Amino acid sequence: MTEHRGHALPPETEPLAVGEPLTEAAPSLPVREPAFNLPGGLVVILFVLVAIHAVRTYLLPVALDDEIIFNFAFLPARYDHPLAEQGFAWLWSPVTYSLLHGNWEHVIFNGFWMIAFGAPVVRRIGLVRLAVFWCLSAAAAVALHVAFHWGEMMVVVGASGVVAGLMGAAARFVFSPSGRISRQFAHVNRRLSIGEALSNRSVLMFSGIWFLINFLIGLGLFAVGGAGAIAWEAHIGGFLFGFFLFGFFDPRR
Repeated sequence: MTEHRGHALPPETEPLAVGEPLTEAAPSLPVREPAFNLPGGLVVILFVLVAIHAVRTYLLPVALDDEIIFNFAFLPARYDHPLAEQGFAWLWSPVTYSLLHGNWEHVIFNGFWMIAFGAPVVRRIGLVRLAVFWCLSAAAAVALHVAFHWGEMMVVVGASGVVAGLMGAAARFVFSPSGRISRQFAHVNRRLSIGEALSNRSVLMFSGIWFLINFLIGLGLFAVGGAGAIAWEAHIGGFLFGFFLFGFFDPRR
């Protein structure tokens, strides 16, 4: 009688149990961060801003667009006259002006900075709180502007004041207490108190450069068309609102 032996298993191979399916381990692939990873709410806002300007530019006649500007843009002169003698544009224009823009360059410029600073704020506070933040920061921006231009017939449009508010809000949490910035998960950082932020070197440097640029714009530098072409006072009003009052919108402790 001859004994028949099977082939021996390699030492790294384990025998399968009866009924166990034969599987092959999938190779691990490196995880890459997508090139564009914007919150859905921010994408909707950008789409609305682009759509409004496209309709005004390509579909509406000039006379109708002038009516929209008069009724929805911000005019300091509205508040130099008795409100009872006007319509209700004085009531909503401190917010609706932020949805209008002067040209495509204006839209693109604000959109770029909104992506940079609005994305972490939207991820942190959500779309509902952002809507409230948008309205109040827009109103705060033109409140400071009208203090410098009381009674002037000066048209103010654009989301720049809101963008400045988002910058001020982001300065409260994108920098760590050590001053380093976390780009990927900045929205989960602890919010710095006002005292901590004002003593943080990175926050002070960021804010100082920002204020310096806007003061230079107020002097006529970096502004195409002169100092009056850009409502730099509204930028400062929005930034101060976002920086000092962001805690009221931030649910994270």
